[in-house]
Amino acid sequence: MRRAFALGFVYLSYVACAGPQATIGAEPLPPAKAPPVAPSAAPVTAATATASEASPAGSSSAPAPVKKAPEAPKKTANQSSADVDDSACPEGMQLVEGEYCTKVEHQCIKQWHDKANNKDVCEEFEPKSTCVGQKVKKRYCMDTYTWPNEKGARSEVMNKFHQAQVKCAAVGKRMCTESEWTLACEGPEMLPFPYGYVRDTKKCHGDIEWDSPDMKKVAQRDPEELARLWKGVRNGSQPECVSPYGVADLPGNTDEVTQSESYNEPDFKGKYDSIHSGGPWYKGVRNQCRPKIYTHDEGFYYYFLGFRCCAEPDGKPTEPLTGKQRKEKWKMERVERIAGFTVAQMKETLEKKKAGKCTCSEKDTRCKTMCGTLLGAATKDFK
Repeated sequence: MRRAFALGFVYLSYVACAGPQATIGAEPLPPAKAPPVAPSAAPVTAATATASEASPAGSSSAPAPVKKAPEAPKKTANQSSADVDDSACPEGMQLVEGEYCTKVEHQCIKQWHDKANNKDVCEEFEPKSTCVGQKVKKRYCMDTYTWPNEKGARSEVMNKFHQAQVKCAAVGKRMCTESEWTLACEGPEMLPFPYGYVRDTKKCHGDIEWDSPDMKKVAQRDPEELARLWKGVRNGSQPECVSPYGVADLPGNTDEVTQSESYNEPDFKGKYDSIHSGGPWYKGVRNQCRPKIYTHDEGFYYYFLGFRCCAEPDGKPTEPLTGKQRKEKWKMERVERIAGFTVAQMKETLEKKKAGKCTCSEKDTRCKTMCGTLLGAATKDFK
């Protein structure tokens, strides 16, 4: 039984170079001899790194126009339909426009301790958010749902960072930045949760007990093990888990990978391009808008790690390369080489999937990764 107690406690979200950032903390790691894949982190009050686990481990093509048009939830909270220019974004995306605060203060008034993670989890915040950093104006489009951005679909997991990046590029989009994800989640009022100040994992799916994954089987993409571990719910099935900007299913359910804006930081925050936002369905983890994980490299993948895409509004061109990659003068061919498939090949795969012809042999991991069919046939959604 969880024990909650009142406690006056301040949560600060710290700024890093380009403006995002939140606190991070450690969660349980897999056994020492397991393949290098691990869960993510719960919030703490200082920026301390988790142990970092490296994961096991053709030609370029220009991004295509966005074609998906999944059903979108209605705007909520501070955004009425009159406030939003629906023509600014492609169908299936939500316009996020507002001021992002680089450092926000929240007062925790009730928390409980999760023994498995050895973490204090804030159950309730004082209903007040104070911006103590800089405010940065932002305007961008974000997918309503996690990839494949379809209502009723499962969040596609087990993609490495560059594979997710190629998939976004194949539909004319890019990886969302860490601060874009945060602003879309918390809304103009800088809420700790998209629905308010009191944690409720019945609204945004979470607090499921840890189930001890077989790390060797996860690394092998064993369909039966992935089916056993899946505790997610379908995109758009949580009517109260919609942010003030109309973006659904964040945080909770699946953790989400975003692109770094901290790459100029001299500490651990600046090391990797892959930043985890939100938190998965497990008990005692982040499941808030601000906290991030900075210690998993771009080769990391996991059975609860998904992603969603972003794009520029108003018909402006979208650059698929990340800020860190542009700084290091990458070309998209390098991203494709690491991903193991090209933007053009991914476009073809999406067409096959649309036609119901995305079939793969049992051991063709590359094909299954591209088609998004790594989860076994026995996979059942959490009830």
